[in-house]
Amino acid sequence: MNTAMIQCQSLVRIFKADGIEVQALQGLELEVANGDMVALVGASGSGKSTLLNILAGLDKPTAGDAVVGGHNLLAMRSRERVRYQRHTVGFVWQQTARNLLPYLSAAENIAVPMVLAGKGRGRTRRARVNELLELFGIGHCRDRKPQELSGGEQQRVAIATALVNGPQVLLADEPTGELDEATSDDVLAAMEHANAELGVTVLVVTHDPLVSQHVRRTVQIRDGRTSTEVLRRSEVDEHGEEQHVHEEFAVLDRVGRLQLPSDFTVALDMRERVRLALEPDHIGVWPDATTRTAAGIATEPDVKEATDE
Repeated sequence: MNTAMIQCQSLVRIFKADGIEVQALQGLELEVANGDMVALVGASGSGKSTLLNILAGLDKPTAGDAVVGGHNLLAMRSRERVRYQRHTVGFVWQQTARNLLPYLSAAENIAVPMVLAGKGRGRTRRARVNELLELFGIGHCRDRKPQELSGGEQQRVAIATALVNGPQVLLADEPTGELDEATSDDVLAAMEHANAELGVTVLVVTHDPLVSQHVRRTVQIRDGRTSTEVLRRSEVDEHGEEQHVHEEFAVLDRVGRLQLPSDFTVALDMRERVRLALEPDHIGVWPDATTRTAAGIATEPDVKEATDE
């Protein structure tokens, strides 16, 4: 997984309505390796869905660079955009009813993208549909219409539909938002299975805490920029037992900006500005003593040692 499948640099998206500008993305940086599975998290209005719509080819950025699978999303013309949406990316919406045509069976829904793209015919098409039905454990749903399926079954059919043309990337916007915990786990496991078995790169926008069990990397967006990342790995300790390790990192953008996690700044009452010091192997960050004194907050004499990062 050395090659970037998704690469965004200084990405900006500005919306204008009634003479008011809203900057949904403010120089966002993001790189997702080929074959990785990444969760994108953040508060409402942080820019998650805006980013996903851009990556899906449903929206265009105002400025910056966005490349997915070798396609420059800013330079694409309409014909290339259609090919991109049919062959390079698959998309799953949060609303289960939005993903599937209600008058078609599960198998027929999965076949629709192949029909639209002119891929396969007859036996070849049926074989591909059957392959995905079995891969995601929904063979029993083959002849059922969406209203006859549970929410989890609908989303797994939606994942199969998104993947039937063999895209390089699967994008999912809150795919478990309407599901209970057990069903959510099944849907996330289906995406993990697609990532492992088909080699598809997966990017999931979610609020679901269960996602951490299924992804190696979680990226947080705040105020239109990537702010922090959590990386997870497994390692064997000196007793031969497997340990799950996760580390949190702040994202440093191209001009040297970073966003400290809010729970860190609140815990140390960091506001307005902070004091920095360049050490041999790290940068020290401390609350500004003058700001704390002006606010009537006592400054501990050993604050440097106690809060050194």
